[in-house]
Amino acid sequence: MMKRPDIISVVGKPDKTLELGYSNGERRIFDVKPYIEGSWFGELSDDSYFRSVHIINGGKGIEWSNGQDIAPHELYELSILL
Repeated sequence: MMKRPDIISVVGKPDKTLELGYSNGERRIFDVKPYIEGSWFGELSDDSYFRSVHIINGGKGIEWSNGQDIAPHELYELSILL
């Protein structure tokens, strides 16, 4: 199995997508809208909170300040190459 590249940048966009930059030079878009439901992930519906997403574990994942995250393999495998 190929090692997944590290995340080197993440930007929360107004349309509730994440623009991800990877260590292999790829730029990808991940749609977070299907995840935004319930009280836990519902916090992501707030624009300023959504944009506060940050990289964790030296590029192995992303997270918001209250602990919401999306599995790194989902971010990569379910995103669209730009």
